Amino acid sequence: MAVRPQILSYLLEQLGGLADLRSRRMFSGVGLYSGDLFFGLIHDDTLYFKTDGSNSAAYIAREMPRFMPFPERPKAVMSYYQVPADVIEDPETLVEWARKSVAVALTAHAAKVPARPKAKAKAKAHANSKTRKNGAPKPKPKKKAPARRAKKR
Repeated sequence: MAVRPQILSYLLEQLGGLADLRSRRMFSGVGLYSGDLFFGLIHDDTLYFKTDGSNSAAYIAREMPRFMPFPERPKAVMSYYQVPADVIEDPETLVEWARKSVAVALTAHAAKVPARPKAKAKAKAHANSKTRKNGAPKPKPKKKAPARRAKKR
């Protein structure tokens, strides 16, 4: 089921205090971003925020369900929890919860970004460069002589 425009409009209005907020349609829902960080989603008119050990206790204490993209596969849950209705109705509290989810997204993003290029990537980059390790230019490949055609008898 798609997200109704009036629900999307209401939720974006409630989240108006969040820096650099934007939304993007995806599959049958809407992704929520703060800058380039994906921190929440709306699916079937239900708002979900990204969680980890730092903020999931608040959702668990309220017995909020996790986002399950495939209901027939209950083990395929994601780290998103449904946001409680009373939190959605209070814009200040909602933005506070959203900021915590943005922090979770930032932590997850930082964990994915490698600190330095991998050895293979370095080797490939070097192989594609036009100079040798010592700085001398690589020799140009020799041109092959055109193939000779067999004579007809």
